[in-house]
Amino acid sequence: MLPSYHHHVQKYENTLITKFFGLHRIKPSSGQKFRFVVMGNMFCTELRIHRRFDLKGSSLGRSADKVEIDENTILKDLDLNYCFFLEPSWRESLLKQIEIDSKFLESQHIMDYSLLLGVHYRAPQHLRSLMSTSRRMTADGLEIVAEEEAMEDEISPQGLILVPRGGDDNGVVVGSHIRGSRLRTSSATGNEEVDLLLPGTASRLQIQLGVNMPARAEHTPGNDDNQIFHEAYDVVLYLGIIDILQEYNITKKIEHAYKSIQFDSISISAVDPTFYSQRFLEFIQKVFPPNTVAN
Repeated sequence: MLPSYHHHVQKYENTLITKFFGLHRIKPSSGQKFRFVVMGNMFCTELRIHRRFDLKGSSLGRSADKVEIDENTILKDLDLNYCFFLEPSWRESLLKQIEIDSKFLESQHIMDYSLLLGVHYRAPQHLRSLMSTSRRMTADGLEIVAEEEAMEDEISPQGLILVPRGGDDNGVVVGSHIRGSRLRTSSATGNEEVDLLLPGTASRLQIQLGVNMPARAEHTPGNDDNQIFHEAYDVVLYLGIIDILQEYNITKKIEHAYKSIQFDSISISAVDPTFYSQRFLEFIQKVFPPNTVAN
């Protein structure tokens, strides 16, 4: 797979697939040798990641085991009760790249990969009183973050602003994501590169596909959801495709056959790569629906 992987990441500078930087072997003077791989950190940011999601597009067993949800909990498909609205051209670029990446993985007979999604959210000021009196109204939404935690954040929650890229990049936080080109916006700034400005700070974040992406998160209530907060939040997203080394081998085929007897075969993670990529893309399209709100 390595030659094909190398060609793919060279060809698509905005690929969302995990970046591998090296495979190393260490042999101590006394003891057994061991190997480790160095990978890119998709959450390499000064902003706090308030929620982390591992999304596959399947449903069987796809919920967090923990009752207490905190910032380090890895949430799954059934825990996601938000959808995220992006600038239309960014959504188009994102879904196109995810399709390209998933088709590549399909061609390599890979399945069981995930979209790792990190969410930094900026609660509106008028929610602070509610948050201070209702610390744990739900266990699966962004609003679970306590008032005390939000106050500790260096970034005051005052929304997000897009500003045209200036000639001087000295004040722009680039980070070490090793991603491709900056994103452009076709809205008010007129199809030019933009940075993300965080009100109350001097930080300007470079926006790339899957890095520092501003969005609007909207709550999608369930049948038993007693949501008392406003349903929309300004958020900054970080995302990429991880766990890309699992082939659909004989073990996975046996797992598929065994679980298909007990459960709906569409709901399980162990499916053939073609069906997996189709289901994965369809699910991600629902997570990032078209933006119907006028800019």
